[in-house]
Amino acid sequence: MLKVRVIPTLLWKGVGLVKGVGFDSWRRVGSVLPAIKVYNTREVDELVLVDITANTTGDEPDAEAVSDFADECFVPLTVGGGVRNTAQMQGLLRAGADKVCVNTAAYANPALISESARRFGAQCVVASIDVRADGAGGWRCFSHSGTRDTGLSAVDWAHQVVLLGAGEILLTSIERDGTMQGYDLALVEAVVRAVNVPVVASGGAGNYEHMRQVIQEAGASAVAAASMFHFTEQTPAEAKKALAAAGIAVRSNFVAGSG
Repeated sequence: MLKVRVIPTLLWKGVGLVKGVGFDSWRRVGSVLPAIKVYNTREVDELVLVDITANTTGDEPDAEAVSDFADECFVPLTVGGGVRNTAQMQGLLRAGADKVCVNTAAYANPALISESARRFGAQCVVASIDVRADGAGGWRCFSHSGTRDTGLSAVDWAHQVVLLGAGEILLTSIERDGTMQGYDLALVEAVVRAVNVPVVASGGAGNYEHMRQVIQEAGASAVAAASMFHFTEQTPAEAKKALAAAGIAVRSNFVAGSG
């Protein structure tokens, strides 16, 4: 049985980290390197670092900066934002990223996923899918950091990217993002049922119970969180204790009932 992962998300904008609500990320929450150094000590399983402006500015992914971050990161690092071709992905992997998120570019060029999986292995390719409810009981995919409606069904697109070769899905509810009101359980469950790769639930985590719910009730393989760790006293280590106490296998030395 695969153990559940707890993954802080770092949103990188210009020279620092930001966080907001509903993808309106305006509040400064520090710098990248100090955050990485802190999380190195907090029992995290992985980190996700996303450049949230690259898709709108057209900037190249900053492999040099990623190299600096990777040198200080002692857990697997997933990097995303503005990745448009396999050469850029190769640059990020060479810089020290363990996985690369592909989002906006894949809608215009789905072959990017299959080419990347063929060249680097499916385990390196994370399909990042940002969605909003469509008002009819489903969800639609949005590109360009949640600003453009692709018109595509989130469940159908998730199924397609896996067929193309994506090894993992990072699934984010735009409407839940930053609210700390809980994950969209119906969304996560629908995507989990449609694919045979790990689904990382993102958007809405506010407490450990939210994490338990999306794992045990919706089938997520991992939980990503940002505001919960930035703005409360809750920590990844304590999250893992709580999940272990609920009978969930986690990547941790903690056991249920331990102090």
